[in-house]
Amino acid sequence: MAKSLSLSASATKTNTSTSPLQWRAYFEMTKPKVVALMLLTVLVGMCLALPGAVPLQPLIFGMIGIAMMAGAAAAYNHLIDRRIDGLMARTYNRPLPKGKVSAIKAMTFATSIGLGGFIILYALVNPLTAWLTFASLIGYAVVYTAYLKRATPQNIVIGGLAGAMPPLLGWTAVTNELHGNALLLVIIIFTWTPPHFWALAIHRKKEYAKVDVPMLPVTHGVEFTKTCILLYTLLLAIACLLPVLVGMCGPVYLVGSTLLSCGFIYKAWQLKFHDKPGLAMDVFKFSIYHLMILFLVLLVDHYLWV
Repeated sequence: MAKSLSLSASATKTNTSTSPLQWRAYFEMTKPKVVALMLLTVLVGMCLALPGAVPLQPLIFGMIGIAMMAGAAAAYNHLIDRRIDGLMARTYNRPLPKGKVSAIKAMTFATSIGLGGFIILYALVNPLTAWLTFASLIGYAVVYTAYLKRATPQNIVIGGLAGAMPPLLGWTAVTNELHGNALLLVIIIFTWTPPHFWALAIHRKKEYAKVDVPMLPVTHGVEFTKTCILLYTLLLAIACLLPVLVGMCGPVYLVGSTLLSCGFIYKAWQLKFHDKPGLAMDVFKFSIYHLMILFLVLLVDHYLWV
């Protein structure tokens, strides 16, 4: 009897200790850091769409619904890439390769939060935002992850459109309409994505080659990729000026975006002509701060002028 109680207590203790680990595994599959940066661009899209305060219902439920569907897309990415993730140093510790979550449970989880997010957007925000977010999910999880990633070295260029959609989703969430100014924000992220990801691809070239993923440094060489990164940072600098040219933003954004563009171009120039160990990863990290600060400056500029 005492032994039975001891075993029961031990089992309860084990279940209690593993439960938080399981929760963290599911949370990790949603790529929370990526989704957080994406939600910042959603929020900026919402704020720039209106001259005053953003209504609470589309703000709250728009952010929740979009976050859930973005998390679902990330979880599908984990599911589809589980084999190659297990072979790469950057990703081998993810929940699926480590066996923390089964493929069936991952599929169920991704589908559940994706469907839940769609219902929230459709019922409590507007159908346009729900369908656009669904299109982004399909673009990232199916078109990019399942096909383009393994089909062409231009994978991140073509597939980057899905990841560039968040500001547009924020805009439509509060206006229920498409607008050219929102598309300018999409163009900025679309142009930012290749140099951002190619810098990481240079750092992880051997790993991508090992799993036969045709990233640009693998198929065309590191030097060619460095040139492309530099050229894209120049193109990005032009894209970042578009909101000023159409009167969408003022001098605060003009100064801020120009400084950020100069910084990115300088980092890309260093990578191309004065490379050193670890610099590609530094460029990758800088690109994240570049986008985050750029959208914060957009927000500050907007409310200063309002």
